[in-house]
Amino acid sequence: MKMDAVGRATGTKYECLLFDMDDTLYPLSTGVNLACRKNIEEFMLQYLNIEESEVPRMCLELYREYGTTMAGLKALGYEFDNDEFHAYVHGRLPYETLRSDPVLRNLLLSMPQRKIIFTNADKAHASQVLRRLGLEDCFEGIICFETLNPPLEPADFMDALDDNQVLAGADLEPNTADRTDASCVNSNSPILCKPSLEAFEAAIRIANVNPKKTIFFDDSARNIGSGKAAGLHTVIVGSSVLVPGADYALSSIHNIKEAIPEICEGEEEQMEQVIQSAAVETVVLA
Repeated sequence: MKMDAVGRATGTKYECLLFDMDDTLYPLSTGVNLACRKNIEEFMLQYLNIEESEVPRMCLELYREYGTTMAGLKALGYEFDNDEFHAYVHGRLPYETLRSDPVLRNLLLSMPQRKIIFTNADKAHASQVLRRLGLEDCFEGIICFETLNPPLEPADFMDALDDNQVLAGADLEPNTADRTDASCVNSNSPILCKPSLEAFEAAIRIANVNPKKTIFFDDSARNIGSGKAAGLHTVIVGSSVLVPGADYALSSIHNIKEAIPEICEGEEEQMEQVIQSAAVETVVLA
């Protein structure tokens, strides 16, 4: 599917919907977040030999300061393989608690805008979550850990992507001069992730979107603040109260149309085209 086939010519207020994934497309109550934190703490204890009494505090403080605990560990000089970390932390998550969400699926497919995932998680985790939720063909692409932190040898990465097609950055017209030699990132390089403004600017370039016509959904207040600083319209999900930088607040992702009716402008005339274009496999934007 052509990247800008839907939305660009409609004149609607929003041309692209940029979604966080974990705790945004499904509720915190699934327990996936808690299990992930537990796995991170176990990794710190067993593989990095960090004092057990220090692990919980350190895990939380690094998350708060660097965006993710993984990014903080790298910044402190701990050496470990990125893929091994993700395999340990996400490979044992209780994915069975995630249920197919046909209501959200139909809602997403009914909206004419481009829809893209923007997550700090790795590609394997993103694919698993979307598959469990029944949303794997609802998004044009995924901007994930590997997108912002490509491996040293991109060819190896592309060969290992199961059946998912990977679009090269050149296909998405990013400003490659500003990506700080991203194609040469290795496992000990600083990690680019939300909520850093640089991560948002990179995502905007890679997805080739106009931030003034893009609306960003996230459950994290600090990510919302950074998204607003990057020029995006913003929606805090999982809260009925606005946070700094948020334009809208949604107690549930299912309330999009009621809370933001502008998203549905031009929906009827676009519906048939969207439904026909939607049944494609989500691709990783790398």
